[in-house]
Amino acid sequence: MRDYNRSNTPLAQKLRRNMTPWERKLWHEHLKSLPIRWQRQKPIDEFIVDFYCAKARLVSCAVNSLLN
Repeated sequence: MRDYNRSNTPLAQKLRRNMTPWERKLWHEHLKSLPIRWQRQKPIDEFIVDFYCAKARLVSCAVNSLLN
């Protein structure tokens, strides 16, 4: 398991409860139903990543067009 800053946990929990529409769509329509486990709003090191798959060692960030 990767180390993480435990002080990020409350923020990660808040972000899980308040996903953006893009994150919600990706989670509910794709990642949640895959046979490999994905985690939402996962604290890793000093960051909180949108989606994380430990088995594949893969991080995915959902970015919407408003952030350009």
